[in-house]
Amino acid sequence: MKQHTTNYFNTFISVAEDCPATTGEAPLNKAGKPTIAAMQLEMIKSHPYQFTSDDVIFEVFATRNQIPEEDQSSARKIYFSKGQACLRTSPLTKRYGWGVHSNAEGKIAVYPVESAEYQKFAMDKRLNHTCAMRSRRK
Repeated sequence: MKQHTTNYFNTFISVAEDCPATTGEAPLNKAGKPTIAAMQLEMIKSHPYQFTSDDVIFEVFATRNQIPEEDQSSARKIYFSKGQACLRTSPLTKRYGWGVHSNAEGKIAVYPVESAEYQKFAMDKRLNHTCAMRSRRK
């Protein structure tokens, strides 16, 4: 079974062109439950450069779908047997003002758009650069 990936290497994902946030915002919970964006932000901010994009995306999926830990290895293979949306489509990069840096190992960290670190990565010519997906058509 072919395996797809959402991982980037030596890449900076800047916020979407139409992102309404001018600072990195924490996503709010809905109906008392954390949203996908809130779960992603908590996981990445709490453990910078510890997880890959695949790790974060699958962990959020597994948590929201209450997949038992003992079933997660096989569930992950099935999950990534089809292409999945990468962090370019995450509300973190599209709506809440967070850029994502992937290092040479594909491990990620997030930086608020107003930070000096964000600006440093945005200007770093040694990195590949991509932008988050727009929310609306031009």
